[in-house]
Amino acid sequence: MPRTRSLPFPSSALRRWALLAFALGVLAVAVAMLAAPAAAQGDVDPPGAQASGDGVVPGPGEAVAYFAGGCFWCTEADFEKLDGVLDVRSGYMGGHVAAPTYEQVVREDTGHREAVEVRYDPERVTYQQLLDAFWRMHDPSDAGGSFVDRGFSYTSAIFTVDGEQRALATASREALAASGKFAAPIATAIEDAGPFWLAESYHQDYYATNPTRYGFYRSASGRDRFIERVWADDATVYAAGAVERPAWFRGVPSDDELRASLDALTYRVVREDATERAFSHPYDALYDPGIYVDVISGEPLFSSLDKFDSGSGWPSFTRPIDDRHVATRPDRSLFVVRTEARSVLADAHLGHVFDDGPAPTGQRWCINGVALRFVPLADMEAEGYGDYLAPFEAAGLLD
Repeated sequence: MPRTRSLPFPSSALRRWALLAFALGVLAVAVAMLAAPAAAQGDVDPPGAQASGDGVVPGPGEAVAYFAGGCFWCTEADFEKLDGVLDVRSGYMGGHVAAPTYEQVVREDTGHREAVEVRYDPERVTYQQLLDAFWRMHDPSDAGGSFVDRGFSYTSAIFTVDGEQRALATASREALAASGKFAAPIATAIEDAGPFWLAESYHQDYYATNPTRYGFYRSASGRDRFIERVWADDATVYAAGAVERPAWFRGVPSDDELRASLDALTYRVVREDATERAFSHPYDALYDPGIYVDVISGEPLFSSLDKFDSGSGWPSFTRPIDDRHVATRPDRSLFVVRTEARSVLADAHLGHVFDDGPAPTGQRWCINGVALRFVPLADMEAEGYGDYLAPFEAAGLLD
């Protein structure tokens, strides 16, 4: 969570003084909302209301992991997106004071870091995959804090619960360092997990309970701009063999290479967030069995089993085929805030997500056809997409 927020505002000519005064007033209110102590926001636990330092006890078939990646609002929100993650809680770990409060931690009085506790199903998401996701959530080379949040309590760490986690975490950190992705050394510490002290209730699921404040903070912090700039290419995700490179992965060419290899419309859509004309792409009316992959990287994005006729004129799906390869973020380019869909590795603009779709999700993933490449069912195995055949077999579409 941020301690203070102070954002620069551009100067204006005198003739615009009225507009500037209004804008400064709005900005002052927003910054005050973020900088105000949580106690003034009305949802505060009394002293000593934190849980004990024992952390969660995983149930049968479950496991637990602990990470510190700067602001725990953001780290919690990012881990919550992973398929197989059952629950994420914000708290404090690594210090020398029992039951610390937020005010103590950010004053650097306790030796704790803001941390999250991740309870997960290892049959659906492995610890290695949690590590891979963790590196993509923050700047692991920042030894003095995390983005606009400065101080030890915002530095990053992996807290391991046993020798297996420590070995995987160490190998993963070494692989990232060997990749040469960062000029500075990897600063993320690896420590044994200690007592996990649950943060005050108003911090839990903050991204969901206070979306406006959270969105304003996250955008202003620079975290998302850093992630978009640094973590889009294959050298990061598959650095030094830390993660096996999938057979389907085609790499992510430079923008100059994409300009030369893609037609003008496709480039404008995937790199400049343009939108193709409705009913202009043949994928809108295509319902052959198969999957739709990213036109740049080959990431598996959508399945024909989840495709439906929305009448909108764009290919529409009820959900992605693999949440690991599709990311969403707010799009404020129009007068209303929409949810943009982008591929993870290629960072390509795909389209938008709306809450007016059919069952089972109630969502409509409205996607530009030019951002996709269709892989027929008969070609999926040969092109490296064999892991996605099971639903087609269950539907009786495989011989």
